[in-house]
Amino acid sequence: MGHSDLDPPPRERRAWNAGLIVGPKRPLKARDVWAIRFFLDEHRRLRDRALFDLAIDSKLRGCDIVKIRICDLFAGDSIRDRATVVQQKTGRPVQFELMTNARASLSAWLEQRRGRAGDYLFPSRVDYTGHLSTRQYARLVDEWVVAVGLNGAEYGTHSLRRTKASMIYKATGNLRAVQILLGHSKIENTVKYLGVDIDDALILAERTEI
Repeated sequence: MGHSDLDPPPRERRAWNAGLIVGPKRPLKARDVWAIRFFLDEHRRLRDRALFDLAIDSKLRGCDIVKIRICDLFAGDSIRDRATVVQQKTGRPVQFELMTNARASLSAWLEQRRGRAGDYLFPSRVDYTGHLSTRQYARLVDEWVVAVGLNGAEYGTHSLRRTKASMIYKATGNLRAVQILLGHSKIENTVKYLGVDIDDALILAERTEI
């Protein structure tokens, strides 16, 4: 039998999110990015450093990052300055840049990983012909943030996707540019994703004088 809205709530019933931190995951700050890079370099984790740098620069969802193939980023032995990936969620292509740090770490990883052009860049440990799972990717992100002293409950794979986008928005205030980089179909989605609120809107308005 169901309960009436006017009935007192049962004492044993707890909210599903009781005691949990819910809501959007926080983006990393620049110092956090470098702290994680230092941690990964110190422990000589070539794959993880390449995966981390790619996640920051590409601004892709985890499901797209783990499925990237060698040929998506490399042309022969050379790494591309820019790459294009079709997003699994939207089916829309999104282009992203690969900066110096990402190109260096990706090249170092490929030299160790080797493989053919059509192989996944980050193979599964269980099935080497498959790709790293999104679940394992999430575990790695949690490990990285905790290792540098951050609260793992406040960060996740979307933290890496939001990091550079948030920095670009704060530096330029250009929502349209961030929308394109994130591959959002509507700018409203970008506003919600970045957490742009009324204060941000007023600051942007104050910068524009007619």
